[in-house]
Amino acid sequence: MDFASIVRVALRALTRNKMRSVLTMLGIIIGVGAVIAMVGVGEGASQQVQQRIAGMGSNLLIVQAGSPWAPGAVHLGWGQTKTLVASDEQAILKQVPTVKAVAAGTGASEQVIYRGNNWGTNITGTDPSYFQIRDWKFALGAPFSTQDVKDMNNVCVLGQTVVQNLFPDGGNPIGKEIRIGKLPFIVVGTLQAKGQTGWGQDQDDVVFVPVTTMQMKINGQYWLHQIFVSATSKNTTAAAQEQITSLLRSRHRIRPGEPDDFQIHNLTAIAQVANASASVMTVLLASIASVSLLVGGIGIMNIMLVSVTERTREIGIRMAVGATEHDVQRQFIIEALVIGALGGLVGIVFGLATSWLISFIAHWPVDVSVASIVGSAIFSAAIGMFFGYYPAQKAASLDPIEALRFE
Repeated sequence: MDFASIVRVALRALTRNKMRSVLTMLGIIIGVGAVIAMVGVGEGASQQVQQRIAGMGSNLLIVQAGSPWAPGAVHLGWGQTKTLVASDEQAILKQVPTVKAVAAGTGASEQVIYRGNNWGTNITGTDPSYFQIRDWKFALGAPFSTQDVKDMNNVCVLGQTVVQNLFPDGGNPIGKEIRIGKLPFIVVGTLQAKGQTGWGQDQDDVVFVPVTTMQMKINGQYWLHQIFVSATSKNTTAAAQEQITSLLRSRHRIRPGEPDDFQIHNLTAIAQVANASASVMTVLLASIASVSLLVGGIGIMNIMLVSVTERTREIGIRMAVGATEHDVQRQFIIEALVIGALGGLVGIVFGLATSWLISFIAHWPVDVSVASIVGSAIFSAAIGMFFGYYPAQKAASLDPIEALRFE
C-alpha cells in the first residue's frame, strides 16, 4: 500500500477505540502545550529584561564618582569623591575613540512648585546630549540647548511624574514658570514616560536642568556625580570601559595597585548576563515540560503493545495474503506516528491558549515563537515513531501460523 492508504488504515484502527486513542494522545497534548507555554513565558521574560535595560540608554556606560581611599582611612562608599569633573567628561569624548557621546550628571533633591501644586523630586543637572544617550523622546517641547548650559540659564525639562503632579488638569507646561527651591525656571520640554527601572526606581520622577545651572545655582558643587557615556556600538562597550578606566586613572594620578576613585557600570554587560539567565530559565522550563512528552511516549508504547495483542489474528491474515514483515512494521509505526502528530497538533492549540491565559490573567509577557511551535510538532511526531518502534517490531516478528491460530 502507498503512504496515504496506510494512514487511512491507521486512522480507522484508531477510531475503533476513540476514548483509548484520546487518552493516549493526552500525554502528548499536555506535553506539547506545556513546552510551548513555558518557552513562551521564558522568551517573554527575556524580552522584558532586554527592553527595560534598553530603556536605560543606547550602548550606555555610567561613570560614577567613587569612594575616597587612603590606607587605614574610613571609606565612605561610592559617589563620595570630588575628583570627577567636567574636564574628565570632555577628555573622554575627545580621547576615547570608541565613545560617540557623553553627558554630565549631578543632582540634588528639591521641592518644585507651580502655583498651588508642589512635588518633591530629583533635580538632575546634565547636558543636551543626555537625552540622545538615554534615547529619551520628548512628549512636548525640546531639550535645553548647549548655549543654555554655557549661560547657566534657568530652564528645565520635566519627567511625566512631575508633569502629572504639577499640572494635574492636563495643561500644557511649555513656557510656564515653575520654582525649583526658591529659583524660577521656565519649562522648555516634557519627556515621554519611561516607567520604572528593573530595580523599581521611577525614571519619570525627575527634573532636568543645565549642568552649570545646577552646579552654580542649586547645589554649589563643581564636581560631578556621574558621566553618562554612549559607546559607538554594543560590541565596543567593553573596549570603551577599559579605555575610560585607563584615561581616568591617568588623569586622577592613581598609582598602580591603588583602587579607582570612580566606578563604571556597563549596561550592555548587565544585559548579556540578564539575557543568559533568562535563557537558562527558558531551557529549564522547557526541559521540565518535556517530561510530559516522554510520559506521553510511554503511553503510546503501552497502547500500541495492547493493540498488537488485540490484532494478532489480523496481523496473521495480512501476512497470509502477502504482507511482508516490513509492511506490518511500517503499518504500526505509522499508527504511532499518527497518534503523536494528532496529539502534537491539538497540543499546539492547547499551548497557544495557555499562553494567552497566562498573559491575560497574570499580565505576564509571553512570546510564543514559530520555532517552538514547529519544534514541538516535530518532537511529538518523533516521540510517536520512537516509542512505536518496539510494538511495530514485535508485530512484524509474529509467526503467521501462530497469529492465525490466536483467539
